[in-house]
Amino acid sequence: MTSDPRQRRAARHAQPGGGPAASAPGKKPITVDRIADAALQVVATEGYDALTIRRVAAVLGTGPSSLYAHIVNKDDIDDLLVGRICAEIVLPEPDPARWRDQILAVYAQLRDQYLKYSGVSRAALGMVPTNLDALRVREGLLAIVLAGGIAPQTAAWVLDALSLYVSAYALEQSLVRQRRKHPDHEWVLSSEELLSRFTALPADTFPQTRRYAAELISGTGHDRFEFTLTLFIDNLTRLRPSPESGTDG
Repeated sequence: MTSDPRQRRAARHAQPGGGPAASAPGKKPITVDRIADAALQVVATEGYDALTIRRVAAVLGTGPSSLYAHIVNKDDIDDLLVGRICAEIVLPEPDPARWRDQILAVYAQLRDQYLKYSGVSRAALGMVPTNLDALRVREGLLAIVLAGGIAPQTAAWVLDALSLYVSAYALEQSLVRQRRKHPDHEWVLSSEELLSRFTALPADTFPQTRRYAAELISGTGHDRFEFTLTLFIDNLTRLRPSPESGTDG
């Protein structure tokens, strides 16, 4: 086995699993899977902000240098985390008659997994997925959208947009939850407080905000989540390729 962690990472992305390193007799070896488990434990108990290579090493009862035999850097741990999250996603068999509902259902699963581990969706932002579990989810989503008759380039771009929105939504929800735990959480306003503030604004400067204050604060976060994804998905039918041209309409 190569000693270069970058080559090991590339091999890990080509086939599942990460082999154990040699270790002292009786001592549980450090593996990629154990590193991922420890990283997920840190995020689950302390939040994503607490995740460092040193902290993961401490959970494993070793030093950071032991981890560098398996990973390249902190970004590599992020890649493992995204893979672990995606491994929990159940993908349906693409159904042309139900593809819209299937897309919503898969992304709702991803949202819920992100929310289960505070702030972990940050690991997915700015990352091109190469982890096999993440690629499995992307493959499944692509198959569903293509089953809906959407052109490949349009499907690829909309999946990027939807994935970005889901990650950002989960991150915002995690930040709000975290702020509400803070001693100075009073500044995180409730719906009632927002309504009171909006309706109290000067009418000559904020006429629309005052008039539609109830609409502006209406719905739960998940209501708005489903609305946004549905807005994306429903507009895809307008971009279906015409039978004659075979290109995006």
